[in-house]
Amino acid sequence: MRLPEIPAPYFDLEMTLDSGQVFHWEKIGKGFAGTIGQYAVYAEQDDDVLKVRFGGTPKPTRETRALPRIVAHYFALDHPLADICDSFPDDPVMTGARDFCRGLRIIRQPKWECMATFLCSSMKQVAHIRQISLALRRRFGEQRTIDDRVVYTFPAPQRIARASEKQLAQCKLGYRAKNLRATAQLLTSGDCDLEAWSALPDTELGQKLCALPGVGPKIANCVMLFAYERLRAFPIDVWIERVLRQQYFARRKKITTRQLREFSQTYFGEHGGYAQQYLFHHARMNGRNGSAPSRSSGARSSLRKTG
Repeated sequence: MRLPEIPAPYFDLEMTLDSGQVFHWEKIGKGFAGTIGQYAVYAEQDDDVLKVRFGGTPKPTRETRALPRIVAHYFALDHPLADICDSFPDDPVMTGARDFCRGLRIIRQPKWECMATFLCSSMKQVAHIRQISLALRRRFGEQRTIDDRVVYTFPAPQRIARASEKQLAQCKLGYRAKNLRATAQLLTSGDCDLEAWSALPDTELGQKLCALPGVGPKIANCVMLFAYERLRAFPIDVWIERVLRQQYFARRKKITTRQLREFSQTYFGEHGGYAQQYLFHHARMNGRNGSAPSRSSGARSSLRKTG
């Protein structure tokens, strides 16, 4: 069966899915299976083309015909990636990360799914976050099929709000269960509206997010970047703090996290979120054989030129 094709220039599917943004996609043959919202999706890349297949939709409908656009939006294939990379600071560290991460895009994630996932990520490595995400999906999400593969949607906040802390803790959440449940209850009661917050300016959005249980500046910036498409947002976790201290402030013994945050906002500019993700992924890949800090601590297809 011929798979629907989506133009995908300047895109590396495998690198994007393995870069610590999302944690539920699984490698299947030449491609990956996962969910986008409520849809089961299989995607594989052939050079500058993304081939996709959707689960549970044997006959084309108006809705299924729109799904390629949903996939293209999810993977942010409309971001002017060449221009974004050209806007990065011209220094050896950033240049090395940019060259290593050619084709990596910032995914547009569903807001609740992104928030909940990063609430579960505190002090966890990427492999552990994947385990938590899968456990939550299997226990509280909805089952979907793509060919002969079973995938699961991320559970709605109402489902998490009804669960007990004990049930959530059984998904390897530990102390994070309390914060996840409390946030889900705030959404379910209507006391906060993640979708409505899209209209807020960056500063106010960050304040709203940090007021949620268990959310600090690092998680708030992850959610702003990955769910709200605030491309200036610059999450600082262990990997990024290490890069900044060792590569940009090697001669300064004392520099605070606040100073690092202020530096990153000005130095990396309007596409700082992309710069951060490239620095993070580059550092993480180069550090896999050594000690592995978490994605949140307080964390090849053909490569085409983007500049």
